[in-house]
Amino acid sequence: MTITVLPDMPAGADELSVWPASTTPLPHGALAVGGVSLGEIAERFDTPAYVVDEGEVRGRCRTYRDAFPDADVLYAAKAFLSRAMVRWVFEEGLGLDVCSAGELELAVTAGFPAERIVLHGNAKAPRDLEAALRLGVGRIVIDGPSEIARIAAAVGPAGRQKVMVRVVPGVSAGGHDKIRTGTDDQKFGLSLTDGGAQHAIARILGQPRLELTGLHCHIGSQISDVKPYLVALRRMVGLMARVRDAHGVVLPELDMGGGHAVAYRPGDPALDLTALARRMRAELVAGCAAAHLAVPRLAVEPGRAVVGPAGVVLYRVLAVKRTGATVFVAVDGGMSDNPRPALYGVRYAPRLIGRATTAPPCTATVVGRHCEAGDVLAADVELPGDVHPGDLLAVPVAGAYQLSMASGYNLVGRPAVIGVHGGTARLLVRRETLDDFRTRDVGA
Repeated sequence: MTITVLPDMPAGADELSVWPASTTPLPHGALAVGGVSLGEIAERFDTPAYVVDEGEVRGRCRTYRDAFPDADVLYAAKAFLSRAMVRWVFEEGLGLDVCSAGELELAVTAGFPAERIVLHGNAKAPRDLEAALRLGVGRIVIDGPSEIARIAAAVGPAGRQKVMVRVVPGVSAGGHDKIRTGTDDQKFGLSLTDGGAQHAIARILGQPRLELTGLHCHIGSQISDVKPYLVALRRMVGLMARVRDAHGVVLPELDMGGGHAVAYRPGDPALDLTALARRMRAELVAGCAAAHLAVPRLAVEPGRAVVGPAGVVLYRVLAVKRTGATVFVAVDGGMSDNPRPALYGVRYAPRLIGRATTAPPCTATVVGRHCEAGDVLAADVELPGDVHPGDLLAVPVAGAYQLSMASGYNLVGRPAVIGVHGGTARLLVRRETLDDFRTRDVGA
């Protein structure tokens, strides 16, 4: 499908500040992304539908490469993964981090070199480790003491596997309690405070089948301030110096994870990537100089910051209900395709598209179609007062942690993913159908 983009129409720049850079206003309240009308996409591919702007993804990959020219940038596949996404990330020169055999197999079968992949996970299943070793994954990040012997045994007598240790640096950061991973009161990593990380490092160094290449930490998600990263980096460098002093080993790699915040609504804070890169590099060089330590190769793992702002989700309004002072706008999706508002209290900025209106705005709550009172996609948002069934709503910053967290609740089916680029739209991931439900259920 090729769409000719019409001349720009007036629109507030602030309203589109969180949309993909390619977003173009069209006549009659329509919008185009990647040169393709969102209304045309809804007509052709139905709704709900995720739209992913290939140009935005590639541009964000390049921004990271430019900001971190002397570091490894690994895309965090858990944010969103498809064969097309694998190709875009590979072609832009990024590595990949995965959390399961499924993510790993998809990436490798799509052509991504296994040696540029890092395997994470706080509870790696045997099939995860088997796939990692069979395919030759570049690094396995050890998250707990029990993994050390398991991985060493699985490697076999003739092999050697590169590993890292995930360290909990005791830094609290992130947009919500459920996504703060740098403190000792959560399930990830080995504590710096109680000596768990140091003990694990000593055990790994005693395993001839394991090669410890460095340390890893991830302090949380949706972090908009540079300072927590600097605190964590300082503590990681201190640990690397202690490893050198205790074991005579200089670790060559330091992975500082991701968690870089993006704005979901105009005016929301976002992490300043340029400042992060500059100050992390300065802190790393200064800290290593003070410790008389060789500067390790730095790595970062952005996920949401690469794909989140590249995505838009399209919904069709099914019903409008006024209950007391509240206007409920119910759409044909909900928590089965985006559980994040229910999980983390995330707030979005939906927009009516596809028709012009002069109706005064009203405060509405956009809800889903599922049998849960908590199935709310966007509370207390501004929509035209004449919003009605059949209208099309578009929600920006929908590229990360929506399809990857989608469920089979109410057997509604997970939406399709449509890639747009250069005026062309193409199906990347097909919609889940009733046939899928019927053929998967094999019981009598």
